[in-house]
Amino acid sequence: MLDVGAWASPFNRAQWILDAEPFETRGYYRTFGGPPSQGGEREWFSKDTWVQRDICGREPWPFTDKQFDFVICSHTLEDIRDPLWVCSELMRVGKAGYIEVPSRVFESTLGVERPNTAGLSHHRWLIDIDTAANEIRFLQKYHLIHSHWRYNLPKTHLRSRPPEAAVQWLWWKGAFRFSEVTIHGLGNQERELERFAEATYPRSPWRLRATEAWRSLSSLPRRGLKRLARP
Repeated sequence: MLDVGAWASPFNRAQWILDAEPFETRGYYRTFGGPPSQGGEREWFSKDTWVQRDICGREPWPFTDKQFDFVICSHTLEDIRDPLWVCSELMRVGKAGYIEVPSRVFESTLGVERPNTAGLSHHRWLIDIDTAANEIRFLQKYHLIHSHWRYNLPKTHLRSRPPEAAVQWLWWKGAFRFSEVTIHGLGNQERELERFAEATYPRSPWRLRATEAWRSLSSLPRRGLKRLARP
C-alpha cells in the first residue's frame, strides 16, 4: 500500500509514503490538535520507504506500473499545483485506491478559517467528484469567491449539515476519469460561482433584486466616464 501526500497525518498501515516533506517531520496535524496519524499505532512504513520528492514534478514516480495493490491520496489534490499529473500517476502505480478531498460546499463556505475567506486559504481547487461517472473535475478556485456573498456560502449552512458534508471521496479500481474545467471571462466565472452558491443555498428573491439594483447603480459612474472619454 502507498499513501501519497501523507505527511500531515500518514496512514500507518501503508508500507510506502510519497511526500515532499521529510520523514522526521511527519504528523504535522498534531501541532493544532489533529490526528498525527491514522490506521493504528504501528507504522508499517519506515524512513527507508518514505520517499521524499515533489509529487507534481513531471517525472514518473519511482515505482513500477501497478506496483501497489492499493493507493491512498487523502486531502492532497486540493493543495497542489498539478493534480492532473498526480491522478495519472496514481493510476499508473496502483491497481485500486481511495481519494478524499474537501467538498465544494466546504471550500465555498465563508469563515471556516478566517472571516472573509471561503474554505481554506491554501487550497487551489474547487473539486467535484461524480461517483456515478467515476470522475473528478477540478476548477480553479477563483479569488472572486471571497469577494461577495453571491459567490460563497454562509458558515451557518455548513454547520447545519452532517460532518460528512465537508468531504467527498472516490473508491476506484483500475482507473478513473479526471479533467480540469476552464472558464474564460470574468462574467462567466462570476456566473459559475453564483450558480453553485444559489443551487446549494438559495437566497431570498428580494436580496437578489436589491443586489442587482445596486450593481446597476454602481456601474453608472463607470459608464458615464466611458461616454465622456469617447472622441
